[in-house]
Amino acid sequence: MSDNGLDYTLDDVVAADTPARLKALGHPLRSLLVDLVLERAMTVTELAELAGRPRGSVAHHVDVLVEAGLLQVVRTRRVRAIEERFYGRTGRTIMFPDGAVVGGDQLPFLSDARREFDLDAPDGTPQGMSYRRARIPADRAAEFVDRLLDLALEFASAPRGGDREYGLLVGLFPTNRLAPSPTGTGTDTDTDTTTREESST
Repeated sequence: MSDNGLDYTLDDVVAADTPARLKALGHPLRSLLVDLVLERAMTVTELAELAGRPRGSVAHHVDVLVEAGLLQVVRTRRVRAIEERFYGRTGRTIMFPDGAVVGGDQLPFLSDARREFDLDAPDGTPQGMSYRRARIPADRAAEFVDRLLDLALEFASAPRGGDREYGLLVGLFPTNRLAPSPTGTGTDTDTDTTTREESST
């Protein structure tokens, strides 16, 4: 059993680095199916029930994801005369190439986060947001990207538990603001915003 509770092994990262993978993930139902099997492998019947879609339609989209190398058959079982296949992800995290546009989202994942953010979460539910800007060299920016992605992998690999799902959205991107002239301080600190709420336990 893998360290995140799955009963099969998978790679930490799979790259969405081909047109077939980007196209597969650009469809909202296929994106949902990939998310649904993050914690356990499922049959097409289970996926259809959770997605609220016809089994035949889900089976087609699962085949597309398997063909693209994003889902895999991790085990089978025979029920009467029918062999059921259980599908799981090929990688815990899907990594998109720089500049990729998925499902028409110019800033990847923002529409997902906006749609899933629980505005009615009870008071005291842990949550925090921060938006900062800094004028730094490209090599330092690359270092921060690596650290952010490592944090995302750590989050996705955490043991499952509790009664609420949390989302982690991280990113570093070039802004379209004019860079101020160097002043020798090495930092620019205007209109930075941070919010943080934690439960006290």
